[in-house]
Order: sequence, then C-alpha cells, then structure tokens
Amino acid sequence: MGCFIMSQLSAKQRGEVFTEILREELQMATGCTEPIAIAYCAAQTTKLLGRRADHFSISCSGNIIKNAKAVTVPQTDGRTGIEAAVLIGAAGGDASLGMEVLSRVTQAHKAELNRLLKQKIVEINLLDTSHALHIVIDAETDTDRVSVEIIDSHTRLGTVIKNGRVLHELEEAVHEDDQRKRQALNLKAILEYADTVDLSEVEELLERQIRYNLAISREGLAAPWGAAVGPSLMERGGDLYTRLCAAAAAGSDARMNGCAMPVVINSGSGNQGMTIAVPVALYAQEKGYSRETLLRGLCAANLTAIHQKTGIGKLSAFCGAVSAAAGAACGIAYMDGGDLDVISQTVVNCIASVGGMVCDGAKSSCACKIATALNCALLSYDLAQRNRGFRDGEGIVKENVEETISSIGRLASKGMRQADNEILNIMIGK
Repeated sequence: MGCFIMSQLSAKQRGEVFTEILREELQMATGCTEPIAIAYCAAQTTKLLGRRADHFSISCSGNIIKNAKAVTVPQTDGRTGIEAAVLIGAAGGDASLGMEVLSRVTQAHKAELNRLLKQKIVEINLLDTSHALHIVIDAETDTDRVSVEIIDSHTRLGTVIKNGRVLHELEEAVHEDDQRKRQALNLKAILEYADTVDLSEVEELLERQIRYNLAISREGLAAPWGAAVGPSLMERGGDLYTRLCAAAAAGSDARMNGCAMPVVINSGSGNQGMTIAVPVALYAQEKGYSRETLLRGLCAANLTAIHQKTGIGKLSAFCGAVSAAAGAACGIAYMDGGDLDVISQTVVNCIASVGGMVCDGAKSSCACKIATALNCALLSYDLAQRNRGFRDGEGIVKENVEETISSIGRLASKGMRQADNEILNIMIGK
C-alpha cells in the first residue's frame, strides 16, 4: 500500500488500509507493554545464544524506564522493574510469542529468577536516543556475545548482532510505510469505514478484544488488585457512566499489579485497549444494541484513538488514557447514531479538557487516570449532544476536529519533551 499517495486513495483502498492498521494495532499482550518489551528483547538474546546469558547490560530510553520502573511484571510473584523484566524474559520467555512472551513461564523459571536476582547480573543504563521507545540489550556468555535492539514499536527488532556479525537491521522503508498508512486517518473517513467495513474482515479481531478485555475487567472488580480503583467506584453506586468508568479502571487495577491475564492492546498499550473496549462493550450490552452495532462502534473507537496517537507517539508525557477515552466516547456516540458533528465535538471537548494529564509511568494510579479520562469523555459526549462545547481560539482548540487533534499531537510530541525529562528525573531522584 506504500506505493499509493494516501490522500488519493479510493474508498476501497482506504478501507483496506484501515483494516490493516487494526490488525497491526490490536495485538494480544500479557502484562504492561514496556516491561514486556524488555522481556521480549531479553528472550531474543536467549534464543540467539542458545541459553540464558551470564551477564546483561540494558540501555533504555527515558520513556521505557519511566513505564517499567514501578509496574508489576507478570509471572514474577509481584516484582517490579527493569531487572525483573530482563531476567524473567531471559530465563522463561518465549520470543516466538511476541507480546505474550511470558505466558509460558513456569514455577521453575520463577525459582531461577529468584536465584538470578541475588547475583546482580543486570546493568541498567539510560540510552541517549531520539526515539521514545528504544531498548538495547547486550548479553554475553563465556563464549558468545549478542546485542538486540527494539525500536519504535514494542516488538520491532532493530539491529541484531552476534559475535560482531550483523544478523538483522531495521528496514526504514517499513517504518515509513507505517507512518504513511496512518496519515490516511481522519474522523470523517473513520466513520465511513465503520459504516461500510465488511465485518467478516475484523470480527475475530474485535471479538477477541471484547472477550479478553472484559475478562480482566471482571477480575479487577472481583479481587483487590492495587488500589482497587474500579471496585471503589463500583461501591459508590451511581449511573451507567460511573459503572463504565469503574469497569475500565478495574482492568487496569489488575493489569498494573501483576495479573497475568492477557489483553488486547491499542497504540501499544493495554490500558488504552481496555479504556476503549470495556465501556463500549458494556454500553452496547446495557442498551441492547446488536452485535453488528457493537463491532462497528469498536471500529470507530479504536481508529479514533489510533488517529490521535499518531501525532502524539506511542510513548510521551501525554497520558494515553485521554486519547483512548475520547475514542471510547466516540464509539458510544457512534452506536447511539451520533453524526460527524456530534462525534467531532466529543473529541474536541475531551482533549481540550483533560489533554494536560501527564504520564508519570505505568503503575496503580493509571486506573484512576482511566476513570478520570473516561468520566470527562462521557461528559464531553453529553455536551456535544446538546451542541455545547469548546470552540476555535479557546486554548489549543482550533477551527475543526482535525486541526485540534494536530494541536494535541504537537503539544504532546514537542511541547511536553522537557516535561517528560523532568518527570523521569523526579522518578529516579535526580
């Protein structure tokens, strides 16, 4: 599809691009995706060496350190941080499983992790890089040495070297093609796609998103994971919107605190995948909407979130719960029969209100941020239905939804760079 100029795509070609984007983005993942990317990278070193290395040196971008520092790594009996992610990935990870790399960890692997943690064989460094998502692990045995790079996407291999020989290099053309595909996204085209896509092309993908993300939400409501934000909201009672916020937050409660149940991610994030899918699915259930209506609503919700994140980037100081929540509200509006004007105003209202929420890493408070963002997104939809909202010239709001989305992308990717550095410095005590 890279041979096309995206602005000149026919409706059919654009639909094919959007389906391809959904297939690329809605991946299964076990655990928070940043430590999982580290574990995947470490598992690749074991695969290349033929056994676990004796020593590891890992260099990570600031955003990886930020998101892996405090979140519980699944299959580690409650441990957090980069060292645990490296060692469990190397000891028990299966690189062939991608973002589910830790799904086959055994008790024997956990016992090995306990022994390895005492040996202090992992050296951690901050990587000097312009890429927000960037990991390099150098691993060695007494006879061999390998270097594995992950860059720009959680399982995208960059340069891979064994004993001085380059085995793999990133194809820049592939990365550029990915960016071009996402340039075809705009809200009008997304809604047209949701209306017309042959659901047989995406049904299995979306059904999986519903099934797994609702399952971890139920787990988060049933057991006291982390700060139990979801259960606490549910205990307050309240209307449908409150219950939707609670259910989405509960999935994050579980996931940020070590639950090994897999989820379907969006924009590289399980929290964002849950923020999108859980409220849309439960809203459809509450209103008695057909399965077709739900699946088309999820097409609108997922792609609207991806559209916003294209300019923001997968990792930044901007909390992705905001773009995901705006996507969820759009999916709900779509299922209710909302038109382009209502859905556009919903997006504008949401990102104009909570677009300043910062990401200070993956941890228990992500659940509270999800609930906050969703609450605002649903209020934004209520306002939009009444033709109320924020207009051109008010803060970063521009003349139309696409310009406003560009504004938030610029703010997040450029304006918040220094904030991102300061957040990291605060987190590591500098």
